[in-house]
Amino acid sequence: MRGLPQEVLGIPGPKKIIQTLGSLLLAQSSDERPSPGVSSSCPVSEISCQAKYHGQDTCCFNYPGGQMLQTQFWDADPAIGPEDAWTIHGLWPDHCAGGFDQFCDSKRRYSNISLILVDSGRGDLLEYMSEYWKDFRGDDSNLWQHEWNKHGTCVSTLETHCYDDYLPQQEVVDYFDKTVEVFRELPSHEFLANAGIIPSPTQTYNLVDIEAALESAHGSPVTVRCRGGALNEIWYYFNIAGSLQKGSFIAASPDGQKSNCPSRGIKYPLKRARHEPTHTTTGSHPAPTEPGTPFTDRGNLMVSTLNRRHGCIISYGTWFSSGTCATFRAEKLTGPYSMQIYASDISFAVNTCSMG
Repeated sequence: MRGLPQEVLGIPGPKKIIQTLGSLLLAQSSDERPSPGVSSSCPVSEISCQAKYHGQDTCCFNYPGGQMLQTQFWDADPAIGPEDAWTIHGLWPDHCAGGFDQFCDSKRRYSNISLILVDSGRGDLLEYMSEYWKDFRGDDSNLWQHEWNKHGTCVSTLETHCYDDYLPQQEVVDYFDKTVEVFRELPSHEFLANAGIIPSPTQTYNLVDIEAALESAHGSPVTVRCRGGALNEIWYYFNIAGSLQKGSFIAASPDGQKSNCPSRGIKYPLKRARHEPTHTTTGSHPAPTEPGTPFTDRGNLMVSTLNRRHGCIISYGTWFSSGTCATFRAEKLTGPYSMQIYASDISFAVNTCSMG
């Protein structure tokens, strides 16, 4: 088990330990003081977009992005995510009358979302995102950092000064945690299936029936988006009573966004894997390719597809899209190859592994 991250072994990360210890100390000093988190100075929660802004504390009242959209994808070719589930696009703070801000804080732009979640003891959240928050190009980490940098930084209640006991990147974890929480309450595949709308290679559907099924489940109208005449996105709308972190999400009507789908003949394709190449049988097999010269130097183990780099193995043996790459040394031996891992710039144990 050596070399695995603490969180995989069930041990919380350092930020989680610090936060827990801080909570215990605060509880001992004052039974009435709330646990670390958003500001304790918030009055009775007002509902964003339903209450007019008149100078409220934007740590307690989401403004100007008071209309929150939880957006989902259906990617069928290539198939992305589980066959019986839509996947997450993001959580977007729109203005109440339409429009939105973007990339609101250059000082809080992050590219190491995976490491932030793991360091905060939320390996469980990262695992869920890896299955349900997918990028159709195969670069999930890039999608996550884009959603945070473009939309997460524009949520007023996630400003760092809104936390009584702020830990670095705590607001990033809160953004992804809340997005997943809201998504799990919106099983779009199930909503549609309950109305007899299921993926099919031949069946098509009317927009009014799709919208009715989703509105009935959500409690308010939604926006359905299509690509090439096929279902591709669903946008659910909410107002929030209180902060994004701790407030209540209340179903709301669209802020002017319209569907781009045709009124009828909408396709809902089955998810399918990439096409496999056709294999043919011949009378003889080609000779195997001669092996090249073994690599006998130091370097990193990089992960790439289609000549595009997606990350590397970091020093405790886990692949991430960002972080300090582990340094490996390959030595040519008469028997199995030996490979040693050296931690680069960070303190982790040195491990040795052999490959037959």
